[in-house]
Amino acid sequence: MTSNGWIQIALYCAVVLALVKPLGLYMTRVFSGERTFLSPLLAPVERGLYRAAGIDARQEQTWLGYAGAMVVFNLLGFVLLYALLRWQALLPLNPAGQAAVAPDLAFNTAASFVTNTNWQSYGGETTLSHLSQMVGLTHQNFVSAASGIATAVALIRGFARASTRTLGSFWVDMTRATLYLLLPLCLVMALFLVWQGIPQTLAGSFDATTLEGARQTIAVGPVASQVAVKMLGTNGGGFFNANAAHPFENPTALSNFLQMVAIFAIGAALTNVFGRMVGDERQGWAILAAMGVLFLAGVVVTYWAEAAGSPVLNGLGLTGGNMEGKEVRFGIAASALFAVITTAASCGAVNAMHDSLTALGGLIPLVNMQLGEVVIGGVGAGLYGMLTFVVVAIFVAGLMVGRTPEYLGKKIEAREVKMAMLGILCLPLMMLGFTALATVLPAGLAGPANAGPHGFSEILYAYTSAAANNGSAFGGLSANTPFYNATLAVAMLAGRFFVKIPVLAIAGSLAAKKTLPASAGTFPTHGGLFVGLLVGVVLILGGLTFFPALALGPVVEHLAGAAGQTFATGG
Repeated sequence: MTSNGWIQIALYCAVVLALVKPLGLYMTRVFSGERTFLSPLLAPVERGLYRAAGIDARQEQTWLGYAGAMVVFNLLGFVLLYALLRWQALLPLNPAGQAAVAPDLAFNTAASFVTNTNWQSYGGETTLSHLSQMVGLTHQNFVSAASGIATAVALIRGFARASTRTLGSFWVDMTRATLYLLLPLCLVMALFLVWQGIPQTLAGSFDATTLEGARQTIAVGPVASQVAVKMLGTNGGGFFNANAAHPFENPTALSNFLQMVAIFAIGAALTNVFGRMVGDERQGWAILAAMGVLFLAGVVVTYWAEAAGSPVLNGLGLTGGNMEGKEVRFGIAASALFAVITTAASCGAVNAMHDSLTALGGLIPLVNMQLGEVVIGGVGAGLYGMLTFVVVAIFVAGLMVGRTPEYLGKKIEAREVKMAMLGILCLPLMMLGFTALATVLPAGLAGPANAGPHGFSEILYAYTSAAANNGSAFGGLSANTPFYNATLAVAMLAGRFFVKIPVLAIAGSLAAKKTLPASAGTFPTHGGLFVGLLVGVVLILGGLTFFPALALGPVVEHLAGAAGQTFATGG
């Protein structure tokens, strides 16, 4: 570890924190229907979209109506994307002449991008046409992110409102998230990335001659626009197979830094939106503090593990840190930081290969996802995921002091706790259930490239990433098979919608309750004690649930490596 590495980490944290209040204020005004500096330009467009769709922006929905609209919208998006992938060979903007995507891969890809997971069992430059990338994937990058933000805003209204049955309109919230937030930010970021050297063209490829005199075909396309939204929307799907390690997706240290900031920017600012909308900004800072504690702990462990290097190589006197699978232009510190950010925020973009991380370095990305992607998390998804843990933490606090648990003046009762636990337990069911299945069936065992605990980690990581809607991969798993495409798609769909629907049920239940004034016995939820309780509940639930599986994978791999044992590739 170096002082330069710590300076990079500190600078990153400072920039993200500096963005929280201004971006949080802007988003609060957007979702409260107030005027913003973009209103003169975008308000007529917004009204035109409502008229074209036949939507009354003043008509709000109950939680059931909100959830129904969200499910129907995403179902239609799934069908359209699947059809586009299956028919891409017959459609225009296909300069490389890409064939139709196979049915199982199209099913997996449609599920992946509709759920904001962006798991990719394919190489983008060798599988998809420009039309599929732009109209299919990039479009879903916007609306799937907007759908997550809308769900978070609906839950915030559940805490902020009293004695009402409505949570707002899904159509209005999603439109505003896309029009006022994602599109302007992506436009600015895409132009910056073009300046940094990322291609933005409809050309298919060009030929180049290497230094050895060989002829090489280099794929290009509308890359900058997809990179911008994949980071800001925490989607993570790469235009190229190497993702953010590819020089056409992430060419410079400055583009790398901006992309890391973009991953956290909206998710971190949503905690400020929460504080503002419930009338107490300290509540938002407390939640961000809990997220920050978990994030910094992950960064410290990962950076230390990667800087220390492989215990096997260290035992042979080969020291200097682990540079395997990393880009020299980023180095160990920026690669370790990116790995923690992308798995803390359910983004899934990678600038280094996680399969090449040390055992403990690879442990932290796994843990980040297994905690429910609540360490900042995906845009919207991180906040509503953490708020489900808040419900459980408040319930635990109420049990300890022997009084009815309350949060922001709302009684937390059996219905809210049941819905919170339903959303929390859905993830380990998908992650551990499918991992167990894949480790005993021949179709599952055919996937990992490594034997022993690392091969087990490759399978566990895949289903963890899918159910957590992250989309990153260890990289050693051959997942483009009917078995993995189907099971990973089911995990992605369950991990998204079996969490969002209970969250909206919690919001509807809370909105209908009266707000009670604070009393002398009210547990303060904006101080260090609450932050510690929340962090403890998140870690205990994650630790108790996943520690046995982690012990079979990265933990035993680290211990074996420290003893000088390695595992052969294959098998």
